[in-house]
Parts: sequence; structure tokens; C-alpha cells
Amino acid sequence: MHASQTMPTALYGAYSGSREASGTSWQPDATPHEGFHLMLDDWMLMAHGFVNGVFDHQGGPRGTDQWFSQSMLMTVARRPLGPGTLGLRGMASFDPAMGPRGYPLLLQSGESADGRTPLVDRQHPHDLFMELAASYSLPLDEESSAFAYFGYPGEPALGPPVYMHRFSGSDNPEAPITHHWLDSTHVCFGASTLGLVRGDWKVEGSIFTGREPNSYRWDFDTPRFDSRSLRLSFNPSSHWSFQLSYGDIKSPEALEADVNQERVTASAMHHRRIAGADWQTTFAWGENHKHPGTTLDAFLLESAAKLRRSHTVFGRMERVEKDELADGVFNVHKLSLGYVYDFPPVRHLRAGAGGVGSIHFLPSALRPAYGGGTPLSATLFVRLKLN
Repeated sequence: MHASQTMPTALYGAYSGSREASGTSWQPDATPHEGFHLMLDDWMLMAHGFVNGVFDHQGGPRGTDQWFSQSMLMTVARRPLGPGTLGLRGMASFDPAMGPRGYPLLLQSGESADGRTPLVDRQHPHDLFMELAASYSLPLDEESSAFAYFGYPGEPALGPPVYMHRFSGSDNPEAPITHHWLDSTHVCFGASTLGLVRGDWKVEGSIFTGREPNSYRWDFDTPRFDSRSLRLSFNPSSHWSFQLSYGDIKSPEALEADVNQERVTASAMHHRRIAGADWQTTFAWGENHKHPGTTLDAFLLESAAKLRRSHTVFGRMERVEKDELADGVFNVHKLSLGYVYDFPPVRHLRAGAGGVGSIHFLPSALRPAYGGGTPLSATLFVRLKLN
């Protein structure tokens, strides 16, 4: 096994490979890349993944308890091909095994378990295949490149990196309640992107399938390529990453087939290594404008600090306007704090254990439905991940 002298460092341009996150999105260059890396002739291979065993307690009359397992395996391969770089990406999960209703999560909404009723106060499972994609990038000069990406399924150029690929959010086993305002398009059954990179700037556009995956999580959905998006990304230094994006999404929800959606997102990510500790913070805003319907906003602030490679402290604050929790539009807030301890690695595997506690702040009109006051939730988990 050896590396080619012309081994590319990234899939889409002449920059550090640590800048690349989910799909074609960017993160700060200083972000560490966890996982198993291997050079095999002209191929650079990477594998990253985890399996979580979770006990979930969501309080109040709309909460419940549940044991479940989460998992994700991501592989990336790249090599020189002609004058450019060929990339292959794959991501799979056994989340469908938890059942079509997913797991309990207060204030979460979006998609359906049976094609007839919406999932409310629950998080849907991911599909078996979340990404099967190929890309090719071509250098234009020393700091510029053009690239093409195609995924079935894949992720279009819309929003920040998806939450399970953000260093600031990946240790939290709970999905953000802002997911369907920021990064829910990360699994699209049909996504095609063209982009240009010049130095620390990237502009890209996608056509993709607007309909979110259906309740049959083990199969492939029909591609439509009926939606479009644009994203501008900027990394002014190794510690910062910014993005601004717009999406015109055709009929995303099967239960509201006649409703289209315009989505605007903006985010800033900062990563710093201080005294041997990695610390990343993400701030993101998303707005969904339904046609016909209302305009709803969401804000997320999350942060994680990994100390001495064994102790990780993380937190998340969210404010989101929702119209699916009950009749009317409600402004709800959620605050989560968590900790995970990772044991010393054995070969390329690392075991860990942790927990998350959350408090939910509701407007007075919504409190009776949740038992009054401020509902509490707690999640305990053990995990095994590639290191």
C-alpha cells in the first residue's frame, strides 16, 4: 500500500481535505477528521461510523420511553483520474430497524410513519442508504476548480453540513428540532450539483428531488429532479466557515403534496484548538416560506468541546416557529446539555458512554398539551465508533 505522488487532498478543489463535510458542504479547515484512513495505490480511502445504543425518556403526556439503536457508516474514496479527481461517497444506516415511527423527541415534527399521519414529537429514522454519490473535479488553475456531483441518494447544495457530520453536533444522539429548516435535504433520492471553487470561495447550484423520503426506509424512492438550490460558501481562515443558501423545494411533504417551499439558510461555523482541546461552535438560521402557507423561522446555536480525546461536553440551543405541534403557529425553545466519555481506542475502535438532558420552553397556549410547565427529557447512550 502506498500513496501516489499526485494524490489529491480534497474532492472538489486545491485545499485541505478536512474542509469537506457532508455532500459538497464546507466546514472549517481546522476541524479534525475522525475515522479510519488508508492509502491504496492511487486511492485515498476513508471510513467513519458509529453505533449507538440509546435509552430515551421524553417527559410529559406527549412523551414516552424507548430503547433504540442508531448507526451510520460513511465511506469516501478519491483518486486522480486524467487531469482531475474522481470521488466516490457512500453512507448507510440501520436506523430503519427502529421502525417507521423512529424515536420520541419532544417538539420535533416532519415526515410521516405511514403516509397518512404526520410524525409529531418524534424523529423519523434515516433510510438504509443516505448517500451513494460520485463526483469529478477539474483544476482550472492553481487555486480554482470546477466540479460535478451526482447522488442517488445524495445531498444538494442547501444549508450547512448535516448535524451528524458537524463536530459541534455529532456527539448529540438527538436530532435538532430545527432539522427541517436547515439540513433535512441531506437525503434526496436524486441530487445533481455543479460548482466552482476559487481559493476560499465556492459557488454551486443543484437540481434535486424535493419530496422527502417516504415511510418505506429500506428501498429507493423515485427521482424527480423538480427542485433547485444555490449556495455560496466562504472560508476566510482555517477557523471559520460561512454559507448562505437558497432552495426552491417542490412538494417536500407527502401529506401536503400541493404545498411548495422556499428555504433560505445562513450559518457560521468556528473551530479552534486550544491547549490540546478541539472546540467548535455553529450558529445557523433557516426560514421556510410555504406556498401557500406561512413563513416560519428557526435558529440554532450548538457547541462541543473535546478535551484530551476522552471527555466531550456539548450543548444546543434552538428557537423555532412550528405549525405542526397543534392548531396555530407556536414559537418554541429547547436547551440541551450533554457529556460523553470515550475509552482508550482498541485498534481503530473506540467505545464511549454519555447522556443528554433537555428542557423545553413553550408558549402558554401550548403548555396544557404538554402537561403544563416546562417538559424535561433525558437520554443515556453507549456507543462504538471508528477512530
